[in-house]
Amino acid sequence: QVHLVESGGGLVQSGGSLRLSCYASGGIFSTLVMGWFRQAPGKEREWVAAITPGSSTTYTDSVKGRFTISRDHAKNAVYLQLSSLKSEDTGVYYCNAKSYAYRDYAADFGSWGQGTQVTVSS
Repeated sequence: QVHLVESGGGLVQSGGSLRLSCYASGGIFSTLVMGWFRQAPGKEREWVAAITPGSSTTYTDSVKGRFTISRDHAKNAVYLQLSSLKSEDTGVYYCNAKSYAYRDYAADFGSWGQGTQVTVSS
């Protein structure tokens, strides 16, 4: 079981930026697809972005051009740079890890972090 710890959330004004970090332990990082999901108040958790072991990236349409996912194999870390934030980006952001064998990167399963709150004020 992969253990994930997120950090970097906070309160930011609309148009601002944040960088989320997630550190993984207990698994073979180089075999994991890492991703970020978020859950807005009163809504279901939704997939945001994913990065393969080879650093190919995919994003949900609503964040394309504003968010950037990256990973550092030396640190077993994955990052999510959030820019041009909007109020609708508010929510709890969860780091996710799943085996590269599962090609549905947006599927809601795998290992999860505890979540970090992002609040965008308008």
